[in-house]
Amino acid sequence: MQVLTPREIVSELDKFIVGQEAAKRMVAIAMRNRWRRMQVPPELRDEIAPKNIIMIGPTGVGKTEIARRLAKLAGAPFIKVEASKFTEVGYVGRDVESMIRDLMDIGVNLVRQEEAERVKVPAEKQAEERLLDLLLPPSPHPVGTLPPPPGASPGPGQGGDASTRDKLRRLWRDGALDDRMVEMEVAAAGPQVQLMSMPGMEDMEFQLRDMMGRMFPAKRKTRKMTVREAYAILVQEESDKLVDMDAVVETARERVEQAGIVFIDEIDKVCSRKEAHGPDVSREGVQRDLLPIVEGSVVNTKHGMVRTDHILFIAAGAFHMAKPSDLVPELQGRFPLRVELSALTKEDFLRILTEPQNALTTQYTALLATEGIALSFAPDALDEVAGFAQEVNSQTENIGARRLYTIMEKVLQDLSFEAPDRAGQAVAVDRAYVREKLSDVQTNRDLSRYIL
Repeated sequence: MQVLTPREIVSELDKFIVGQEAAKRMVAIAMRNRWRRMQVPPELRDEIAPKNIIMIGPTGVGKTEIARRLAKLAGAPFIKVEASKFTEVGYVGRDVESMIRDLMDIGVNLVRQEEAERVKVPAEKQAEERLLDLLLPPSPHPVGTLPPPPGASPGPGQGGDASTRDKLRRLWRDGALDDRMVEMEVAAAGPQVQLMSMPGMEDMEFQLRDMMGRMFPAKRKTRKMTVREAYAILVQEESDKLVDMDAVVETARERVEQAGIVFIDEIDKVCSRKEAHGPDVSREGVQRDLLPIVEGSVVNTKHGMVRTDHILFIAAGAFHMAKPSDLVPELQGRFPLRVELSALTKEDFLRILTEPQNALTTQYTALLATEGIALSFAPDALDEVAGFAQEVNSQTENIGARRLYTIMEKVLQDLSFEAPDRAGQAVAVDRAYVREKLSDVQTNRDLSRYIL
């Protein structure tokens, strides 16, 4: 796991997310507490429960983006789920325990990748020997003698002349054989049979497919491919032989239980308002099913039993039509920390357009550079876009930074269409250019409701 201090975590989030300092600090402290807990004595470690968080704020202010960037920084099993996709047990749909099963699968894949990287050097060495066997098939061994083990260095009369094999090895390492075609046996993909078609039965379908795959051995077929493609497949096969999957599963289970993070987005969509009437299918039921998972229980997965006592849960929601107090009281108590994300101002929009590494201006400049157009934005143009985004958000629905996507696309729509015919030109976007492209929606407020 990557160990970062809270200040370093906030600094990394600042590269992509503008503002929302309180949310960044709270998330950074929660991540650091995961590391602190592992440093305390074992007898006290099990008593320290994670402090789950609810992030409250309007749409488009950075709640989901914090989760996306957090996943890359965590270095631990991390999953983002949508609360609105789950249903109460007994209804058709996914049950809440599936998030833990998915988290365990992510943990296994994470540890497997780490182990594959660890055994990469010996796997590449073995794959190289097998590749040379493909390029220079071994000679028949004399009667009464045993064939050499696979991947062993050839002796005299085996695998062709040793000097020829060494020459091929040098050519391969120099890249001279990359495009040469070879035939190799690979595992054949079995027929994809749809076992279950009902929503919510995906887990059973995967388990049945896995069981049938174990019952019937995988068939192999001969494929023609380049040497480079064959080498990649051979490295993967050799890595699979060297990685102990039982140890991988044990390590992954320990990592999921002690350092796993679950981000539950759209938690407000399962709130049931007390003044509402009519059908309200399984909303409170989903909350009741979440209670034991968040509090700590044992979930059965295909990799074994997983305890959720020390998994960190971070929930987020806009809470436009509901309030956090509309959650069932027991669930409110399981999310003791709350942080409110503020709505974006004109200054925030201007910073979003210029400061992040993945700023919209940087993206459009790179996209149009592929057509040979040198695109640049004047400061007054970005100020005009930011001001217009703030104005539209205040007069229509406030969708936060997502409004910038719509406005920037409207401003650059004609240029994107004509780009192939204007290769080699330099285009400077200024305030007048922006006002010209947005003139129709600026004068017609009803039109802006539909276009922007």
